[in-house]
Amino acid sequence: MNHRSRAAPGVDYERLKAAAFELSPEPALVIAADGALASANEAAEALFGQGLGLLSRGRFGAALPEGSALVSLYRRALEEDARVRERGVEISLFGLPSFEADGAATPLGDGSVLLTLHVKNGLPGGERNSVEAAGLRTIIGLGRMLAHEIKNPLAGIRGAAQLLKSGAKAEDAPLAQLIVDETDRVRRLVDRMEAFSDDALPDCQPINIHQVLDRVKALAANGVADGLALADYYDPSLPPTLGDEDQLIQIFLNLVKNAAEAAHSRGDGRGAISIHTAYRHGVRMRAAKGQALRGAPLEVRIQDNGPGVPPHLRESLFQPFVTTKTHGAGLGLALVAKLVSAHGGLIDFESEPGRTVFRVLLPIASEEDVAG
Repeated sequence: MNHRSRAAPGVDYERLKAAAFELSPEPALVIAADGALASANEAAEALFGQGLGLLSRGRFGAALPEGSALVSLYRRALEEDARVRERGVEISLFGLPSFEADGAATPLGDGSVLLTLHVKNGLPGGERNSVEAAGLRTIIGLGRMLAHEIKNPLAGIRGAAQLLKSGAKAEDAPLAQLIVDETDRVRRLVDRMEAFSDDALPDCQPINIHQVLDRVKALAANGVADGLALADYYDPSLPPTLGDEDQLIQIFLNLVKNAAEAAHSRGDGRGAISIHTAYRHGVRMRAAKGQALRGAPLEVRIQDNGPGVPPHLRESLFQPFVTTKTHGAGLGLALVAKLVSAHGGLIDFESEPGRTVFRVLLPIASEEDVAG
C-alpha cells in the first residue's frame, strides 16, 4: 500500500499552524508552562474583551474566579497529559453574565496547553461590544452637533454677561460673573465632547515612552499631584513605542490626574501615585483595523492608593458619562480609551480599596519605523 507523505515540499507548516490559530473562529488560548497566558487569538480577544489584560498578568488561574471551569479544564489536561473535553461548561468571567461553552484543553508537549472554546449562541461579549461601539458613535455625532450648534451662542452669552458685569451694581456683579463662569464650564464640556468627533488617525512615530511619562510627571508634580508621593519604576531597556506624542501625553496625564484625585481623597496626607513600565512577552493584540501588532506590547501602569473604583461602575467605567466625580462629565476615561484604541493598544484596570491600577498596552516600533 502506498502512503502519501503528509509534508508537501516548500510548505511552511509552522506558519500555517500559526495562521490557523490566529484565524480560527473559535476562541483559543495558549497557557505557558509557568501558568501565564502565552498567546490569544482574535476570537479570544473578542470573548474576554478588556479582561484579556487581566489574564495576561501573572498566572492564568489566579485571574479567574475560584472554581473556574476554565482553570479546571486546563489543570485536568496537565494532570492526565491528554486532550480533555467537556460539554456545556458554565463560564463566568469579568462581570459578564454566565454562558455555556464546550471546552477542550490539549497539552502541547512542552508544558503548555492549548485551550479552545466553542461558545453556544455566539460570543457573549459581542452584544456588549456592539452597544459600546454604538454609544461611542452617538457621542461622536453629539460632539459634532454641540460644536456647531452651541459654541457660537455660548460666545454671545459670555460677551453679554461681561458687559452686564462692567455696568452692574456691586451686589449684582457676582451674578454676572456666575453667568461667565457657567458659560466657560459648558464651553469646556463642549470642547471635550468635540474631541470624540476627531476621526483622524494619530500621527504615530517611534518615541521613547519614558520621555512622555517624564513630561506627564513634571506637569502633575506642579499641579494635580502636588502634595502627593509621586514615584516612577521604569524599565530602561524598553524599545520605542509607536505613537503620537501629544495624544500619549493626553492619555497618561488624564490617568495620572484621576489617580491624583483618588489619592487626595484619602484626606490623610499619605496619598501616593506610582508609574511603572515593563515589556510584556507573549501578549498578542490587534489594531483597530484588525491588523496584528508587531512584537509584544509595551506596558505602562498608573497606580494610586485611593479608595478604589466603586464596584457598580467597574464594568462600564470606559463608557461615556460614567464617572465617580460629583461634578464630572464622565468623558475623560472614554476619551482615553478611544485614543488608546486608535494607537492599536488596550487599556484595563483592577481596583480595590487602597489600590487601583490602570494599565495601558501599546505597540512596539519596528526597526523599519526607527530607521525611517
